[in-house]
Amino acid sequence: MDVILLGLRLLLALLLYAFLAAVLYMLWRDLRRAAVGHDVARPVGRLVVLETDESDLTVDAVFPLQPVTSVGRSPTNTILLPDTYASGQHFLLSWREGQWWLEDLGSRNGTLLNGTRVTGPTVVSAGDVIRVGHTELRLELE
Repeated sequence: MDVILLGLRLLLALLLYAFLAAVLYMLWRDLRRAAVGHDVARPVGRLVVLETDESDLTVDAVFPLQPVTSVGRSPTNTILLPDTYASGQHFLLSWREGQWWLEDLGSRNGTLLNGTRVTGPTVVSAGDVIRVGHTELRLELE
């Protein structure tokens, strides 16, 4: 009887180790897939100046986008916009759920998307025009 109990204990220990090995293998595989998928889905885009009244900014100037891009007059932004009507932290463009999202950061003069005031997070597509003060920017995807 003791031999049977010892055999069952060993079998249980082997099954437990096999289960833990299977779980670790699945976690490792999922992490590898997520790391590879993260590089593939990296967003590529830019903002192109269409119109401006500012002397420090030229028409056709190009600003590359990062996954989270802040735009405003403050030098702490990803894109420094020298428009006197832009707030220090004017708007945010972020890549979420496979698309670009535009969000006004409580600016005094507001942010316009294709002529409509942005009141909350809004999806932005290629060719859309964002207006901040006297500056118009077009979103282009590469």
